[in-house]
Amino acid sequence: MNKLLRCEIAYLISIMTTTPSFNSWIICLKPNPQANLRLFCFPYAGGGAAAFRSWADSLPQTVEVCCVELPGRGSQMKSAPFTRLTDLVNAIAPVLVPYLDKPFAFFGHSMGGLVSFELTRLLRSQYDLNPFHLFISARKAPQIPVTKSPIHNLPEAEFIAQLYRFNGTPKAVLESQELMAIFLPILRADFAVLETYVYTHEPPLACPITAFGGLQDTKVSYENLQAWREQTTAAFSLQMLEGDHFFIQSAREALLKALAQELQMRSQ
Repeated sequence: MNKLLRCEIAYLISIMTTTPSFNSWIICLKPNPQANLRLFCFPYAGGGAAAFRSWADSLPQTVEVCCVELPGRGSQMKSAPFTRLTDLVNAIAPVLVPYLDKPFAFFGHSMGGLVSFELTRLLRSQYDLNPFHLFISARKAPQIPVTKSPIHNLPEAEFIAQLYRFNGTPKAVLESQELMAIFLPILRADFAVLETYVYTHEPPLACPITAFGGLQDTKVSYENLQAWREQTTAAFSLQMLEGDHFFIQSAREALLKALAQELQMRSQ
């Protein structure tokens, strides 16, 4: 069995056996009932909660890190992935609300940034709940129109060729028929979520927004990130880190240091 797949299975077993009240949507690998606040993490296209499995080790002990596992992967591997963002956030909200009994923040990378933004707007309108901070990583502001042609409905060979260009899916996965049989439907669905999204105007959020970008990211420009300023009436900041679109991996230490500083100030 491929090493990557073995790690994913081991991770799945660990969360199901170490989380006291297991919820397939919300994964808190290191439960911390004494935490002052919760940070919910939303993955990039094709990613899962495993991308954040070690984050708690680098963030303040006053923070409980909870990962949102999307259908089709990890603990939700048997569930069909969503192909529309509205359906996805409508499904997340009711299972997330019980965890919002203390101050909370959202972090989303790439697709996760868009999911966390629309989820924030839904929680505001339907539950009168708001995060104290929204962290957006490697995702252009939602009001910026899509200019590239969609890829989610391309023939398999062309779709996989596009995935190579994105540089986010490990080469070992792209070259494994066994793994691609698992991940291809997830990746197609996630790109459909992004490519069918239609922005609708609503009043700006009241929570601060911090955007993170990669200095070598050719997909999301500084201007694309700066445009998030329009989505909040509170403070806005932008930090550029070394790396391409997946600086969440290559600049992990710098990213977590920046998050820790912001969260530390809030949790004191």
